[in-house]
Amino acid sequence: MGVFSEETSPRLTRIRALQWLEKRSNFEQLPTGQDYKTAFTLTRMRALLRAIGNPQRQFPSAHLAGTKGKGSTAAMLAAIVHAAGYRVGCYLSPHVNRIEERISVAGKQISSPDLLTAFRRVIPAVEKLDKIASRKKMAGPTWFEVLTAVAFAHFERAQVDLAVIETGLGGRLDATNLCKPVVSIITNISLDHTDVLGNTIRAIATEKAGIIRRGIPVVSTAMHPEALHVIIDKAQSQRTKLLLLKRDFEINLVKNTKPSSSCQAALHPFEIQAPPGSQGTIYKTAMAGIHQAENAASAVMATKVLSEKGFQINKQAIATGLRKTRLPARIEWISDSPPIILDAAHNVASMESLVKTLSDQSSLPKKRVLVFAASADKQLGAMLRASKDFFSDIVLTRYATNPRAATITRLRKAAEEGGWREPHVAASPTEAVMVGKRLSGGKGLLCIAGSFFLATEVRAVLTSLINS
Repeated sequence: MGVFSEETSPRLTRIRALQWLEKRSNFEQLPTGQDYKTAFTLTRMRALLRAIGNPQRQFPSAHLAGTKGKGSTAAMLAAIVHAAGYRVGCYLSPHVNRIEERISVAGKQISSPDLLTAFRRVIPAVEKLDKIASRKKMAGPTWFEVLTAVAFAHFERAQVDLAVIETGLGGRLDATNLCKPVVSIITNISLDHTDVLGNTIRAIATEKAGIIRRGIPVVSTAMHPEALHVIIDKAQSQRTKLLLLKRDFEINLVKNTKPSSSCQAALHPFEIQAPPGSQGTIYKTAMAGIHQAENAASAVMATKVLSEKGFQINKQAIATGLRKTRLPARIEWISDSPPIILDAAHNVASMESLVKTLSDQSSLPKKRVLVFAASADKQLGAMLRASKDFFSDIVLTRYATNPRAATITRLRKAAEEGGWREPHVAASPTEAVMVGKRLSGGKGLLCIAGSFFLATEVRAVLTSLINS
């Protein structure tokens, strides 16, 4: 593919651009067993960004890493700063419906024309680097590296006042770790992506803490002792201010005295105290659960850092941003009657948060069906064990859009490990939803969880269910 290929011409279309992108190595799609560790390096990304003029240096960033919660935190922070009157870019991953979900400015997803403009800037540089890499018998920029460059190019062109950037995987060697942060955020850390990041909390925390820069303040809601030890040591070595949950700020859930008649429209109040024991402030989030209160608190504390950097963000902007933030497949209520929930819980901690949040809902029916599929590299037995006491039935399936999906055989074994004696099985997510609907009796709870890839495949089916 030459530098002056058809992909870089004025005739470039969204379909052609995405087809070109899909030819890149994509670690969101590669099956387990690949030699990931030798593939992760910032060398390619530095070369790519240098080739397009280092757009990431033209705007300050808020940089986020963590095992879970970083996407929600990023979206909340972006919404808050936008509500304060600033032009904010936001880069998230993965997407559920369209790739445009990953890149937004001022609360609006990137348009197709703007996406193509950014691709036209990036593609020639990628193709030049491909030729150089080929001569050295090395790999060119990956799928995520290219898309990150596209996002940076778009944010520069859009002249954002701040970009909120979520890491894709890890942190230390993540493609986003060449941004220019003014605040870093590390959310909760637990075991996930162990084949890439290491099989201990300490190893994973070390990778996540790799986003900490000298003198750049850090906010963290990590609670595991080993993770805390790593983060504190890293912050001290980098001589930077560190704001920790339980030490520098505290949150408390507040009972909602005026619950909404619709779970989809409900707001969830929480109190944040900074420092703990001081006069607190109550805010409300559009997303449920103690984990989302923690995410919201991270965003709030990050705004305090931004205020010290010259951003003018008041409590009204914080309240507005938190109320407006909703993301697909984060304990997303697709329907109230019958109750249908879509969640991308893709590790043990996420599944535990899902169950805890739903357990706090007093109005849920006793009949509760879980449709489950996940990637093969996850702790499947532990995930299913976390679901056992809450759900009455489970339907196991396998999504087709990603080769990392666990096989039905592997899921059956995991279900047995998790205490499920008679799991139902469906050949496809669509069939699984239909089986789940039948098991729920049309009035019970139907919950689909286990992976963003599963969420992507079933969304259209769920829409047709509630419209039928």
